[in-house]
This record gives sequence, structure tokens and C-alpha cells, in this order.
Amino acid sequence: MIEIKNLVKRYGRHMAVDHLNCKIQDGQIYGFLGPNGAGKSTTMNIITGYLAASEGEVVVDGHDILEEPEEAKKCIGYLPEVPPLYMDMRVGEYLEFAAKLKKVPKDKVEHELERVSKETSIENVQRTLIKTLSKGYRQRVGLAYALLGDPKILILDEPTVGLDPKQIIEIRELIRKLGQRHTVILSSHILSEVSAVCDHVLILSHGRLVASETTENLGKRSEMSGKIQMTVRASKKHLSMIFDGMEDVKDYSIEPSEEADCCDVVVEPEGRKDIRELLFYRMAEEKCPIRAMMLKKSSLEDIFLELTESDVIIPEGTEDENISEESEGDKEEQES
Repeated sequence: MIEIKNLVKRYGRHMAVDHLNCKIQDGQIYGFLGPNGAGKSTTMNIITGYLAASEGEVVVDGHDILEEPEEAKKCIGYLPEVPPLYMDMRVGEYLEFAAKLKKVPKDKVEHELERVSKETSIENVQRTLIKTLSKGYRQRVGLAYALLGDPKILILDEPTVGLDPKQIIEIRELIRKLGQRHTVILSSHILSEVSAVCDHVLILSHGRLVASETTENLGKRSEMSGKIQMTVRASKKHLSMIFDGMEDVKDYSIEPSEEADCCDVVVEPEGRKDIRELLFYRMAEEKCPIRAMMLKKSSLEDIFLELTESDVIIPEGTEDENISEESEGDKEEQES
């Protein structure tokens, strides 16, 4: 659906996008995840034709964004972080105006307004001034604008920023519903949002793509930390002596436990092996009763922090596709 080839964006000496290569497949919800300034918005703006690339190609449904901009842009509905709304217009008037801007045929305008209003659940605010709407409803109107013309691809930049918890849930549910008919790309720095909505996640950090995973595989990564938590009735000195002599233990930490005469231990095995039985028998030999033992799962937040702290490690199966930090020039050098 979208193919990005050797994409580069420079602002003077600063390289905001560095020879990016990736493909967006049809019929999925993709999440661009990363810290603020990781390059998410710059990449999305280039895909939409809002920014011009310094080098490289973006092909949207077979149309090069530079050589066939009109055909490529017809395939895309774009909702920027701040929706382009006219606050003194009524919702219905604004959508009719937007339909004309998007060159929706006159005989189809009424049908299109009904369709997008129904999809975004804004039928009951058609005669309401946009400036009187809540932030959540303004986001819905922005989504309705993006849906005009029935584009194959929806690109949403931070679609839930500034919303309250109830509005966030509503917008997430709406995005899931839209994902049944459209390919959706959304950017966020909120891990829970991406994992709750997306089928596939691209994690950007320090100008690099550090992970390209399905959300299912991210969940599996959380179960593969290999660390083991234990509560053992023994002294810290005795336990340190035991773990120092075990080849299968890569690292460990020991803290006093709330249980009397016990320590809480976290053991990291070599090669992420499952050494629970080995630990059980060793503790039995040393007459150190185990009061509790369990595998410690990494949270998705732990995985995110691990990946975004690294500049170099690219997970297996991920191409070395680099995206540099956004600069302030993103806001200054914009082309419609």
C-alpha cells in the first residue's frame, strides 16, 4: 500500500530522516511509536505530501508522491495533531466546505456527509458551532474531514492528545472500527495506546527504527525476559556465595524481604534459560528454603525503555531503517 525507499529529510546540517526504507501493508493498523522528537511526524508529513523529502521516494498505492501528487493524495486521509477546523463554522457547513476542497463530485457530497458523520457519530451536532464542541467531538469532526472521499489510507498524528480518559476510549474504539475498512497509520508516544489499537508497531528512537513487530510479538517479548523472582529464607551473604558459583546465572540482585529471615532475589540466567528447577535443587542442597518463585515478565513499558535507550541494537527481522530526531524546522519548513 505504501512503500518508502531511501527517504531522506534534511534541515541544513541536521538530518531528520536518514535513508528510511519500509513498507506499509494493506488492511492493518500501524503504530509509529517513540519519544517526542523521534521523527514520527516528519515521516508522516512526507508520506502525505505535506513536507517535501530531500531524497528518496514515497509510493502510495502505486503513485509516486512527487510525480503523481494528486493521485497519491486521493488515497490518503490525514488528521494532524491539531485538526484544521474553522471554529466559527457549523459542523455541517465545515464538512460541506471540506468536501468541495477535496473535489468530491457534487452529486455525491450529500451522501459523503451522511456517511462520514455516521462513521464518526457526529450526526447530532451538524448545526453546532465547532468552537462550542468538546475536544473529543472536535477530534471526531477532524476524523470526518479525513474520511471524506473514502481514502484507502488514514494517517493520524497523535489522535488522542489532550483528551480525557473517556474521550480517549471513544476515539480508540472509533479507530479500531475504521481499521476494518482502511489502512490506518497513527503516531503516538503512549505505548498503551499503540498496543491497544494497532496490529503492527514501528518503534523509533534517537533517529533509528529499533523495532518492527506485531503487537502479538511484542506481547511474547514481555514473556521472554527470563528473569526469576524468589523469596528465600537465607542470608544475603550465603545467597551471594551460591549465585557467584553458578555458571548459569548471568546477574542477580538481593534485597531484604518483608518476610522474617528472608531475602527477595531477582536472578537473570545466561541466555534467558529457564533455570527454575536448577535453582530449586541448589537451594535445597544449601538448605535455603524457597518461600516463593515466579518468572518475572517484562511489561511493555520495560520493552519500550530497553529499545529506546539503545542507538545500535536492531531486533532480528528488522531492517536497519533510520529515522533521525525531528528538528524545529519541521514546523517552519512545510509545504502543502
